[in-house]
Amino acid sequence: MVGQGQWGGPVGDGTRLGAGAAGLTELLLYGLKGTAAYAHRARTLGREAEEIDIFLERALDTLASGHQEDWELLALCLECGKANLRAMEILHRAQTAAFGQPEPTQVRITPVIGKAILVSGHDLSCLEELLQQTAERGIHVYTHGELLPAHGYPALKRHPHLVGNFGGAWRDQQHEFTHFPGAILMTTNCVLEPAASYRDRMFTADVVSWPGVPHIQNRNFSPLIQAAMASPGFLESGPDQTVTVGYSHEDVLALVPQLVGAIRSGCIRRLFLIGGCDGAKAGRKYYTRLARIVPQDCAILTLACGRCRFNKVDFGTIGGVPRLLDIGQCNDAYSATRIMLALSEALECDINELPVSIVLSWHEQEAIAMLLSMLHLGLKDIRLGPGSPACVSPAIRNALNERFDIRPITSPEQDLEELLLHTPDLALDS
Repeated sequence: MVGQGQWGGPVGDGTRLGAGAAGLTELLLYGLKGTAAYAHRARTLGREAEEIDIFLERALDTLASGHQEDWELLALCLECGKANLRAMEILHRAQTAAFGQPEPTQVRITPVIGKAILVSGHDLSCLEELLQQTAERGIHVYTHGELLPAHGYPALKRHPHLVGNFGGAWRDQQHEFTHFPGAILMTTNCVLEPAASYRDRMFTADVVSWPGVPHIQNRNFSPLIQAAMASPGFLESGPDQTVTVGYSHEDVLALVPQLVGAIRSGCIRRLFLIGGCDGAKAGRKYYTRLARIVPQDCAILTLACGRCRFNKVDFGTIGGVPRLLDIGQCNDAYSATRIMLALSEALECDINELPVSIVLSWHEQEAIAMLLSMLHLGLKDIRLGPGSPACVSPAIRNALNERFDIRPITSPEQDLEELLLHTPDLALDS
């Protein structure tokens, strides 16, 4: 994971390039990594992204060619945001073509008695192949972390042995995996050093690996299945508890007339997009608190593993729709932008005049790419936390604040008060 500590990233301590250029270079490199990850996942589903590859090569060549001015690097960061938006769109289309259009789905979050396999990461195609190989084997398959939204895809949820989700975000895996009584599969980069309590029943696949952990070759899951059969599994079922996932932008776009009517009537005062990457810092409790104190006349959109801070809370409904709409994995930031653009058109206002507040949690490269995409679209007044990325020097922070009004989070109460003060009047008689 990137962004830990202070300087010492891929561009050194800033003495060669200067603090501003070094910080922007590092910010760009993290954005390029996130964009490349989305393009790779689309490629595994048969969707080539040649235009993305061309941009990535050009951006890296530009960085390798020598010193660039700060304004040139900032422009390249925004272009990376544009490329990342396109990569997320290509991935979204690839996933819906392969697995169907996500639909709102209730997902069990308590165990079912029996043998078990837990799948974590992002890779839907890897999960699908495992489901095919475990069909009628008497093994229940659970998702973890960023694979929770998999339950909304028709081609995946048709497998009856995909029984639910276990645990929360990647950050808790060392504790949660210890208490999972089955085999564990990691499909992408959200992996921490395995604890001794589960190392012998953990496996990796595709692009992720860990020294000493068996790696699945050619997606032959026989060793994983054998480990699951040798493990005790769950000895009893838990109470029937669920969360709801599957609100892609297509589903929410169908709700736009209701949302617009509710906004114009005053039933919905504001929408809050609260999401991003989760982490272990105590300051991330901010997001749980913020979601809980958002007024009842406001709705919440969420995505990525930051959802795990509050997605088990029952927020009820508003204006005929759920107050909490979980729109998917981190790459589904694309869906969030489509929703905001559709609302902007329907309400006949600029995207920054929408009654929408964006509060992001960041941790690694895909969150940086997501942020750059929002800046490319011209979105302003984004709250970012729990701290600034290490590569964002005070000078860069001030420049981003001046141009895009990006602010660090303070306290949930203070930020909420300020955000609600800026709610525009879009009522019918305005």
